[in-house]
Amino acid sequence: MSDLVASAKIDKTAVTVTSLGEEASDRAYWLSKPPDERIEAMELMRQINYGYDPATARLERVLTVVELGEQ
Repeated sequence: MSDLVASAKIDKTAVTVTSLGEEASDRAYWLSKPPDERIEAMELMRQINYGYDPATARLERVLTVVELGEQ
C-alpha cells in the first residue's frame, strides 16, 4: 500500500449527510484549494478505488527491439 493511502485519515467530525436533491458545495470547496492539493486528493481517491501495486506502477512496454539480419 502506498504511503499516501496509508497516511490518509478521515475527519469523522467533518462528515455531513444530505439528500440527493440538495445543492452540493463540493465544487466551491475544491475550487478554494490549490491545484496541487486537488491533484493529490484525486490520486488518493484513485489509489483507494483501484489499488496500488508498485510492481505494476511502471509504464507498459509497447515497443520491442528487433535485430536486423545482414543483407
